[in-house]
Amino acid sequence: MIILIILLLLALVLLGFGFAIHLLWIAAAVVLIVWILGFARHRRGRNSSGRRYAGNRR
Repeated sequence: MIILIILLLLALVLLGFGFAIHLLWIAAAVVLIVWILGFARHRRGRNSSGRRYAGNRR
């Protein structure tokens, strides 16, 4: 009976780890998409000189 309870607890722990890892993959994909969109937005708004802050230089 004890072995059955230990196996059940082990299965629940492994299921929890699998669910957490799945959620981390989803979060990583969302962060990657946001990063790519931000990079594309930055590239589109650049001026022709290629400098980011080319304001008051002496």
